[in-house]
Amino acid sequence: MKPLLNVLLHGVFVFAVIFIWLMLLYQFVLCLGGFLLRRRLRRHPGAPPRDEDLPAVTVLVPARDEEAVIAGTVARLRELGYPEGKLEIMIVNDGSRDRTLAAARRQAGGDPRFRFLDIPVGEGGRGKSATLNRALREARGDVIAVYDADNLPEPDALRLLVAALVADPRLAAVTGKFRAYNARRNLLTRFINLESIAFQWIIQAGRWSFLHISTLPGTNYVIWKKDLEALGGWDEQALTEDSELTFRIYDRRRRIGFLPAAVTWEQEPERLAVWLRQRTRWARGNNYLIAKHGRRLLGRPNAAVFELLYFFLLYYLFVFAIVASDLIFLLSLFGLVHIRLFGPYFELWLLAFLLYVLEVMIALAYEREDTPLNFLATLLAYFTYTKLWAFVVLAGLFQDLVLRKRRTWDKTERFAGRSAQGE
Repeated sequence: MKPLLNVLLHGVFVFAVIFIWLMLLYQFVLCLGGFLLRRRLRRHPGAPPRDEDLPAVTVLVPARDEEAVIAGTVARLRELGYPEGKLEIMIVNDGSRDRTLAAARRQAGGDPRFRFLDIPVGEGGRGKSATLNRALREARGDVIAVYDADNLPEPDALRLLVAALVADPRLAAVTGKFRAYNARRNLLTRFINLESIAFQWIIQAGRWSFLHISTLPGTNYVIWKKDLEALGGWDEQALTEDSELTFRIYDRRRRIGFLPAAVTWEQEPERLAVWLRQRTRWARGNNYLIAKHGRRLLGRPNAAVFELLYFFLLYYLFVFAIVASDLIFLLSLFGLVHIRLFGPYFELWLLAFLLYVLEVMIALAYEREDTPLNFLATLLAYFTYTKLWAFVVLAGLFQDLVLRKRRTWDKTERFAGRSAQGE
């Protein structure tokens, strides 16, 4: 029995090394794609559209118990630069038990562009997708934009997104970039800031540059209303409604553009418990996506299949490889197992670590955040924050496959009194 276990151990070790490096090389290629996209956009920013060429837009802001942040969001939405008579902003009060609606009305100050949809307490709380679907039926614009209730979009963000959408008939949607306005609040928010910048300048920008693929986030995106209605709106069973909608858009052979020049600022979790609940929800949402679309999409060569494969490799096989390699390392450290395969394994680990640091620092440089403090945070994140992702993926699988826990929307807790600079 012991020789068999030894063979299995060595097989798992070799698989982990090979698979981790395949994902690292893929990510390095995407990093190059992000560099090429940034250079291309800087050289050819595109001509600004004329007001008469821009369609009518309805901005949807789902808000449930958002009294702490909604006033700041409404104030920033009032500054959006979009042609007069073509902008409708709908604040959707999703059965809030605090004074969200009153705070939003007060901040809007009678601005005629604002509409308020009030879902009573007994009818609300069914999740973001249900709230958006209800608002969609009331929307008047040809284009739908979505912003979360904690967002501070830059004045030109909406105009840039819509201009990009109009410019390419192959696009069903265009997403911009999100940044953390409380990034400097504590170590956790610094880690999240590093993660979000790296994700957008490596994964989002790289895939858009080489493959014309990007993933909808939950905020700062626009989509043609006709496309959204043809898809049946948002899936009310999905915990990650943005990713689920991405699958269906690609399954219809439509595209989602990525425009990093269109920026919104958002509040990130400031406590670990809040982050864990949020990311476990994301992990369970991805489990739902793969279960829903997996068999249906197999054998259909389109971007939806590529997205499905990427999710599967990242959230299952890559996490398994990381967990296996870490466990083998710890067991070897205590002399419980012995890897007798010849190879430069320490050198491979060191190279992987340096590659990770290089990619993150390149992405940070694009945002002028490649500071010594962020360099130290990047080093620390490798040994701490990145490992938490494996935990939330495993927690999501445990809740879905073992506990069979009911999927319910878990709203992310907000924190009052945070400025756009995070002070």
